[in-house]
Amino acid sequence: MITGNESRPVAHPRIPPPYFPARVAPVDGPDGRSALATHARPPETAGYGAGYAAPAYRARAPRGYDSVGFGAAGPQSYGYGRRAAPAAYPPAGYAPAAYASVEPPRAEIDPIYRRQEVAYAGGQAPGTVVIDTSAKFLYLVEGAGHALRYGIGVAKPGFLWSGAHTITRKAEWPDWTPPAEMLGRRPDLPHHMDGGIANPLGARAMYLGSTLYRIHGTNEPDTIGTNVSSGCIRLRNEDVTDLYDRVRVGTRVVVM
Repeated sequence: MITGNESRPVAHPRIPPPYFPARVAPVDGPDGRSALATHARPPETAGYGAGYAAPAYRARAPRGYDSVGFGAAGPQSYGYGRRAAPAAYPPAGYAPAAYASVEPPRAEIDPIYRRQEVAYAGGQAPGTVVIDTSAKFLYLVEGAGHALRYGIGVAKPGFLWSGAHTITRKAEWPDWTPPAEMLGRRPDLPHHMDGGIANPLGARAMYLGSTLYRIHGTNEPDTIGTNVSSGCIRLRNEDVTDLYDRVRVGTRVVVM
């Protein structure tokens, strides 16, 4: 007779519990969204004895995917069964444009135009910037017969000039407002451009006297070592940043 006072039997540690095929629990799907998984059987390694397979997880197929074969991941399935991962999933190493490097890929230049320490016997005082437009080098005189040399891009034929000035202003990521003469030659140019990586003045600019000329960076590093500008002197962004940190307003600049 059942009195209702009987104690419930305790499961033996080596006897598997009842099998509930309909037990469902939420899990994170392989695409990061919530999905459902059915635990088909207890795991074989959980002490339940042989004959029980590990859990088989079956999740909803992402939009546009069938559910046939959903579950075990094949080498190319990314957990989605018979179909490959969606094209929208980025490949390994992908970086969104917003997180890309702030500079475009740097073009290789001739090693002679890379920044380097060289012997100098030009007779200018230490601290002077000397620009040799024919050789396409800029020298920062250091004294004791040495100078730091940078490769540069210089003016095109018809725009070359020479003279001595001082640096009257320095700017980081400068804005660019083409002069009227340049706009007359190039009506396609913008009338103003804010500073930034797309700006042709590059990362830094040093303004020379009361002229329209500048020593500045560039977003076209492959033009170093060429006649390219309308009179300004351009350096690679990493070089103009280095020079910018070494000179001050009032520095003498000699252009030859």
